[in-house]
Parts: sequence; structure tokens; C-alpha cells
Amino acid sequence: MNRISKLSIGLFAALSMSTSILPFSANAHEIPDCSVNCAAPVIQIALLLDTSNSMDGLIAQTKSQLWMLVNELGETQRSGITPQIELGLYEYGNSDISVSQGYIRQVMSLTTDLDGVSEKLFALKTNGGQEYAGQVISTAVEDLEWSDDPADMKLVIIAGNEPFTQGPVNFRTACEQARKKGVIIDTIHCGNEDTGIDTKWKAGADCGGGIYMTINQDEVAAFVPSPYDDDILKLNQKLNETYLGYGSKGASNAARQVMQDSNAASMGIASEISRAKTKSSKQYDNSGWDIVDAYKSSPDKFSEITESELPKELQGKTDEEKKSFVEGKVKEREDVSSKIAKLEKLRSEYVDAKRSEDTDGKTLEDVVVAAVRKQAADLGFE
Repeated sequence: MNRISKLSIGLFAALSMSTSILPFSANAHEIPDCSVNCAAPVIQIALLLDTSNSMDGLIAQTKSQLWMLVNELGETQRSGITPQIELGLYEYGNSDISVSQGYIRQVMSLTTDLDGVSEKLFALKTNGGQEYAGQVISTAVEDLEWSDDPADMKLVIIAGNEPFTQGPVNFRTACEQARKKGVIIDTIHCGNEDTGIDTKWKAGADCGGGIYMTINQDEVAAFVPSPYDDDILKLNQKLNETYLGYGSKGASNAARQVMQDSNAASMGIASEISRAKTKSSKQYDNSGWDIVDAYKSSPDKFSEITESELPKELQGKTDEEKKSFVEGKVKEREDVSSKIAKLEKLRSEYVDAKRSEDTDGKTLEDVVVAAVRKQAADLGFE
């Protein structure tokens, strides 16, 4: 039977299962009626990763599953509205970080800048230290800008392997802090299930209203090739050609985009394809540096940018010429994104069919998808 990365299973299970446990879950309040204008729902996830010496496998799995996680969330809707996804990232247990900070570092605050999260994630390095689970949860809960809307999904997902009781902050105190802000805590123990229970990782999930999971951090995800893979990756390259950087950071962010493609590819074709799918979705918004996304969000953007900060392709053109050129790029990107989406759907069907040929029956991934759908429905998502 094909092996599925247990980290992806853990993350998706956390998103799907834990949200109906606490009294501040969606079942405890009315889902907004969006027959009238409603703001987009928000899904906020803070990943707290142990980066001590033994955690190289955990970091590698997180790198490989980042885009799959975003895609799983990005396919949901509530009242016909696609949610805004914000990811945050902390590392803890690393001796390169000062003991006065509890060996804890905020790598990225909650953000929609997905390339930024990827860049920071791939820069993480492991080194020995003390793993203070309660303190890193408390830090993330207090320092991050969590949504005030009780209907929004707010999760802390913490992964590690040392006892959950280490450090100056009791994990139950951190759970209480999280509860007051409507934040759910899910725990992933990297190791034996019973050991995780004995070392209080399950107790941490229980008091945080979340779910306790275990993974083999050194397990490698199996890849099922399909006839559509090469075409998806070629279209991803075409997608990059529709991006036009503006402003002082336009060129560097365009280069960063290409680098994150390379980083995803370094984790395998499955990760590379997942990233291509993300880039073709609504979740991938680069209006802060790409003139095409900026124009889609604000057609008057041209008037706010000096001529020298415009992409070279637009410099010296009239306003009408600029508009016509960018609208052409908008159409080109939509066409390429649509093709990627169609091929990715065919690919998913092909891979599912191949996996169904296993005599052992459904894969764990199939079970998780079913769980996500059920629990998302409890939250008002489709």
C-alpha cells in the first residue's frame, strides 16, 4: 500500500476534527447569513515547530506538505465565499536562540504572504536546545493578531518530541490563554503514541480543545506519477511569465517566487505540483509587488506608482496602453490558471484511482478528506 505522509494527515486531521470540540466552535454560534454582503471568513494557523537536533525529519515533512495544506484549506467556502488563509510560524527548542527568550523565535507573524512563509520555512536549521511547549504556545497566543470574529477558524498546531511539561509556563496555563481568544491547540508528537500520552502531548490537545496525533517524522511520502504532471509544471512556468514586479521590492519578490518554486521542487514532484495548484488559486495574492494582482484589487493602482517604479513593460505608455497591457496579462493568467486547475483535477482523479487499486482498501488520505468535509460542514464551510 502506498505510504502517505503522516504529517499531512496530522495537519489536515487537526483542521477538520478539532474545531467542534470547544464551546467557541462554530456549533456554538450562528453562522453569518451572507445573502447580503459579508467579509471573507478567515482561517488562521500558527505552526509551532521543534527545531532541536532530532527534528530534521519534521522540518522536511513540513516543507513538503506546506502547499498541500494551503490547497486543502483553499478549497473550502462559507456561504459561497472563499476564506482568507493566514499562516504564522514559530520555532522552539533551538539553542541558537537565547535562553532568555525560552529558545523561542517568531519566524513569521500571521500573514497571507505564502511565498514569505515558504522562504522562512526553508531557511530553518536544527540545533539542540530545551523544548518549552507551554511557553511557545503562550507566546504565539499572546503575540499574534488573532481574529476577533468567533466564526473564524483559529488554530495552533504544535509538533515536537520532548515532554510537553518542560519549561517555566505550564501548558494548562497556555491552554487557558488560548481558550480566552478562541484559539484551538492541536498537538503532534513525533514518536510513539503511548510515549506521547505519557509525556502529556495528548493532555495538551485535550486541554486545548484540539486533537492529539503522532507521526513518524522520518517517514517519506510516496509519489504516484500521472500523465498530467509534466503539463502542469510547464504551465506553472507560463504562470510566472504573467507576473510583473513593481516598486522597490518588485524584482526581489519575483526572484523569491522562482526560488520558492525551486524549494518546492527540491521536496519532490508532489510538492512542486501542489505549489503550482496554490499559485493558480485565489489564495495566492501578490498585490504588494505584482502589478497584475494589484490592478485586479485596485484598477487605479497606476496613479499611485511613480513611472520609475512601474514594470519596464509599462514605462512610457499612456494610461490606456497600460490598462490594455495589464488586462491582457490578467486574461493570460486566468487562462493558464484555469488549465492548471483542470489538469490538477484530472491528476487527482487518476491518483485516487491508482491508490484504490491497493487491496488494503482506502488510503488514510481518503479518510482524512472525508473528515475534513464533515467537520468543515460543522463550521459552515462547504
